[in-house]
Amino acid sequence: MAKSGVLETIPCTVTKATELKKELEKLVKAILDEEDYRVEVTDEAMRVLSVLKELKFKKSLKMVDDTVVPEEFKCPISREIMGDPVVLATGQTYDLPFIQRWLNEGHRTCPQTQQVLSHTILTPNHLVREMISQWCKERGIELPRPEKDVDEVRTDADRGHLKSLLEKMSSSLSDQKEAAKELRLLTKRMPSFRALFSDSTDAIPKLLNPLSPGRANTHPDLQEDLITTVLNLSIHDNNKRLAAENPLVIPLLVESVKSGTIETRSNAAAAIFSLSALDSNKLIIGKSGALKPLIDLLEEGHPLAMKDAASAIFNLCLVLENKGRAVREGAVRVILKKIMDCIFVDELLAILAMLASHQKAVEEMGELGAVHCLLGIIRESSSERNKENCVAILHTICLNDYSKWRDIREEENANGTLSRLAESGTSRAKRKANSILERLNRAASLTHTA
Repeated sequence: MAKSGVLETIPCTVTKATELKKELEKLVKAILDEEDYRVEVTDEAMRVLSVLKELKFKKSLKMVDDTVVPEEFKCPISREIMGDPVVLATGQTYDLPFIQRWLNEGHRTCPQTQQVLSHTILTPNHLVREMISQWCKERGIELPRPEKDVDEVRTDADRGHLKSLLEKMSSSLSDQKEAAKELRLLTKRMPSFRALFSDSTDAIPKLLNPLSPGRANTHPDLQEDLITTVLNLSIHDNNKRLAAENPLVIPLLVESVKSGTIETRSNAAAAIFSLSALDSNKLIIGKSGALKPLIDLLEEGHPLAMKDAASAIFNLCLVLENKGRAVREGAVRVILKKIMDCIFVDELLAILAMLASHQKAVEEMGELGAVHCLLGIIRESSSERNKENCVAILHTICLNDYSKWRDIREEENANGTLSRLAESGTSRAKRKANSILERLNRAASLTHTA
């Protein structure tokens, strides 16, 4: 009887879907044919699309009802195919919304085994999800959608677990190392665990208790785990201000950019980049002396660390005060040398273009042979963005130093580099190239007249 009910409802769904498609066709035709169609028409078209999507999903669910679903694909609580399978501390797999509801109701046992849970962290079961996805695909069934985003759900059990781990930071070295490794893992995998730190102002100081300022790399493995944990925490928006305004965090990150394993130094730079997403943090970090060690790390040239260092420098230099600091600390020389060596050209050109608004930076670029380098990139690069940055920097250099006009005129006479860019570059590149060419032509005209 139940099966018959399913078959009876499918024709109704098909009929309704057909009617909706006809209605959608009329609405889309009105949008395409009428120059001044009403906004309400697009709203109605979106509503019809949404209803069609819902009907498609319901039809898929009915097909699932009429198919024998493997037991391992069903949630033990809902007895339905899982949309977001996760593993509980006991090793059993459940659908996220249903097990989360169980935990939110105050249960601290496994629904299947009745074992008391050591913690309530839920780990995504990617293998089972992939198996369910493949099974649905083979049968033409739409994969069930996760019902609820519960990444940010924090439980009392998780708070207790965090508290016990942070207490170990004041214990023996072996306890500190064990807790640091677990915190590194938890804050990487679980957004909810990252969010826990924003609930307490003393959580971060407790976390960093084992790292003594000036001697942070005494135990390199411990330093690496704790600095990486700070990086993980910095991803959570509510932690960014909390971390940067804590007097321990930025000095320890700066120190860790200077010394530690290469992964520690790279992750410290990445944490600075992440924290510098807030403008107020950019100022705090800039005043801390972070730019010099970041520039040094970039200059050292370790592939793992250079990208993080460059990203942090770029973000910090979005603030005017930090541009001056970066120039004073030798950023122009280091960046231009890397570009000339064809290393991280895209990222470093973007920084150089930003620094070009600083007078001393422009002077240094001229002295260090930037003009030939930039013209070469415009001539040979296939990246429109790089060409745009190059011609913008050239424009600034030439306005500042008339002695560079000769180099540009020689390049133009030999290869027509700027003329080609003025015809085929981005709109900004065309403007800058044309401006340089106009000045070149005026200068030539004046010389000829004289």
